[in-house]
Amino acid sequence: MRPSRGRLRNLDSIFEALADETRRSMLDRLRDGPLTIGVLAQPYSMSLNGASKHVKKLEKAGLIRRHVRGREHFCTLNAGGLQEAMGWMSHYSEFWDERISALETYIIGKRKQEEK
Repeated sequence: MRPSRGRLRNLDSIFEALADETRRSMLDRLRDGPLTIGVLAQPYSMSLNGASKHVKKLEKAGLIRRHVRGREHFCTLNAGGLQEAMGWMSHYSEFWDERISALETYIIGKRKQEEK
């Protein structure tokens, strides 16, 4: 079954967000719990505004959630957003399983020929 156009657009947003090293690093840091945008920005040489743009891209893709407490914006990892991408990629695992099995069969056959 082919994914709907809406689902494909969401996958586009997810993979676009994941294509950037800084955003992937931010997601990794959010695995340990919620962080403010200021704390997320600290390890990178960027302004708070720059970090906020990355956060917006991750939020649009559904990979993080943001909530405001007072003046602070807290970000939380939304692993459910990653599940959609993983579901799409797992569709291709059958393809790779078949290729790996064929390679294994070939290698075993080659070894048997060499042992003769």
